Amino acid sequence: MAGIRDLARELNLAVSTVSRALNDHPTTSAKTKALVREAAARLGYVANQSGRSLRRGSTGAIGFVIETGARVSGQSDAFFLNVSDGVQSVLARHGLDLVALLSPSEEDPNAFLQRMVARDYVDGIILSHIRRVDPRISFLAGRNLPFVTLGRSLTDGGQPWLDLDFDGFAAQSVARLVSRGYRRIGLVVPPPDLNVVSLLTEGFRRHLAAAGLALEEAHLFAASPNEEGGYAAARQLAGLAQRPEAVVLTNVSHTLGFYRGLSEQGLRPGRHVGVIGFASESSHYLTPRLTAFYQSPREIGIRLAEALLPLLARPVPGAPPPRILRETWSVSLIEGESDPGL
Repeated sequence: MAGIRDLARELNLAVSTVSRALNDHPTTSAKTKALVREAAARLGYVANQSGRSLRRGSTGAIGFVIETGARVSGQSDAFFLNVSDGVQSVLARHGLDLVALLSPSEEDPNAFLQRMVARDYVDGIILSHIRRVDPRISFLAGRNLPFVTLGRSLTDGGQPWLDLDFDGFAAQSVARLVSRGYRRIGLVVPPPDLNVVSLLTEGFRRHLAAAGLALEEAHLFAASPNEEGGYAAARQLAGLAQRPEAVVLTNVSHTLGFYRGLSEQGLRPGRHVGVIGFASESSHYLTPRLTAFYQSPREIGIRLAEALLPLLARPVPGAPPPRILRETWSVSLIEGESDPGL
């Protein structure tokens, strides 16, 4: 029985393209959909739940644990809404509902999760805001409750996970900026408790070192993942005696605040400081147009649901255990005018 990666290799397509075709995504051409479906039939691809019955729990619902509050999730970031839409599009085909379990910033996230699990609200969990060492993963691994994580951790519960290819993001960012003559390159990251910060920082240090450069401590800015954090990072940058020549923003909510913060200090993105960030609903309105990496939250949600569904299936006697999906999701660069070079 072929899996989605087998289809991708057979057709020389990206896994994300195959996933979109199998899920009848409107941005995928009819020709590509037909090609993927023909190969799926020929190779014996079986979607995660085709031919298998779900092991019904008491709720018919999957919980998406999301931490709330500006400190962790930003003020206007639609990322999790779009991820949720992708998850629900898959769950709905199997008679399952997605419910948001909103972990408030005032409460310990470990205690919140334990309380939700104890109340039997859901039959499975999607866990986000993953820490480098995350007790929630150990807790869920010890329960008879299927779960998947949006992100990696040093804590390994044997669960499926999906994460962005942060090393690829770092490699592309560094290569692009260095090729344009930038040598002092800064990095704006969220607070350090999230594992994404370690992955990003380590990746940037490694790729800068390969180019004969270093990430100076004064050019590493910790900023809350919202517009205010980006604004504060810009003001901090402007006050340095030796500013970075270019900066990479690692949260989609940083950009608007960063642009405004630079402007108030008499600095212009692209002219005084090169900028690379993540694309958002509003970033294409910025001047100069942001050079940005694009991620598809909805497609990420689809893959999360596809990773969780096999764990909800009723075991088939004699059948091998379901494959545990662990996948990094590539990002695509959209060229703009905010990093023209020196």
